[in-house]
Amino acid sequence: MFFINTKLTRLLGIRTPVISAPMAGASGGDMAAAVTNGGGFGFLAAGYDSVQKFTSEIEAAQAALTQPSDAALPIGIGFLAWQLEKPNAPALELLSIALKRRVQAIWLAFGENLGQWVEFVRKHDAETGHKTIVFVQVSSTDDAKKAMNEWKADVIVAQGVESGGHGHCAAPPVMNLVSSIISSTNDGAPPILAAGGLANGAHVASFLTLGADGAVLGTRFLLTPESLYTDAQRQALLSATDSSTARTMAFDRARGTLGWPKGVDGRGLYNDTVKDVDSGVDMVEVQAKFSKGVAEGDPNRMLVWAGTGVGLMSEIKPAKNVVQEIHQDIIKRLNIASGFVVHV
Repeated sequence: MFFINTKLTRLLGIRTPVISAPMAGASGGDMAAAVTNGGGFGFLAAGYDSVQKFTSEIEAAQAALTQPSDAALPIGIGFLAWQLEKPNAPALELLSIALKRRVQAIWLAFGENLGQWVEFVRKHDAETGHKTIVFVQVSSTDDAKKAMNEWKADVIVAQGVESGGHGHCAAPPVMNLVSSIISSTNDGAPPILAAGGLANGAHVASFLTLGADGAVLGTRFLLTPESLYTDAQRQALLSATDSSTARTMAFDRARGTLGWPKGVDGRGLYNDTVKDVDSGVDMVEVQAKFSKGVAEGDPNRMLVWAGTGVGLMSEIKPAKNVVQEIHQDIIKRLNIASGFVVHV
C-alpha cells in the first residue's frame, strides 16, 4: 500500500492523512485505536466524561494498540477549552491524566484563550521530556494566524460551517477557509487540515491538491461499530439526505449543555426537537419530550450530530476498513488529477 506523503503523515508517522474527529459521546478508545490501526490517526473525546469513564476509554485504546512501553500512545484526545476554563474544572484533571498517559496528541477547541492550554501542555512536556503534538481548531484565518504565530500550534484544524457537531456559526465554507489560511502562510507553516462535511477519499484528495496536509472526518466514523452512537442514531444517519441537517442550539438547550463560547452552535439532523424550540414551545415540555425520545431511540426527538456530507454515506463498516478505503480512494483521485497535466 502506498504511503501518502504530507506534513501531517510525516509528523505523526502515519500512512493516510486522515484524522477521526474527537466527538463527545461518540469517539471512544475503540474508535481511536481502530482508526490508528487502519493507518490514519484516531482521537477520542474527553467531552463531559468522569475520570473513571475517561480512564477506561484510554485503557480500551491502549489494549487495542501495540507499541513499545516507552513509546507515546498513538492516539489523540480532544478537549473543550471552555470546560477547562471553569473554576475547579474537572476537565483539567482529565487533561493531566491524558498527559501523564503520554498520548501522542492533544486537540484544543472552543475557548476564550486556547493559548493558555497550549502553554499548559508545553510546560508539562518541558518537565517530562515528552513531546505532545498540539492540534488547535480554528474557524477563521485570523485565528489560524494566532494559533501558528503566537501559540506555535503543531497542527491547524480549519473547521468550516459544513461541520457536524459544534462549530462557529459564522465560519466560512471549508474550501474558502482552507484556501484563505494556505494563502496567508509560507512553507514553514504547520500542517493545515480541512474539516467540515467531508465524506470520502475524493473529498480528502481535493483538499490535498488545494494545498492542505490532511483532513478530519467525523460523521463518517459515526457509522462504524466502534463509535459510541446507538443503533438508532446510526440508522438515523443512514436515512439522512444532503438536506437533513441544520445548525442549532436546540439540542444543547434540551439536554442542558449550555456554556459554549459566543457564536458557537451545533449541526445535527433536523427533527421535532429543533422544530419545537424554533417554534417557542415551553422548554420544560421540550426537555421532557427530548429525554423520552433519547430513552426510546426516537429519531424525531433524539440528538444525532451530522455534517453536510451525511447524504453520501450509506453503510456501516469497521473504522479500520473505512480508513483503508479512503486511502485507496485518495490515491485513485490523485492519480486521476495528475493525468490532467500533459507535457506538450
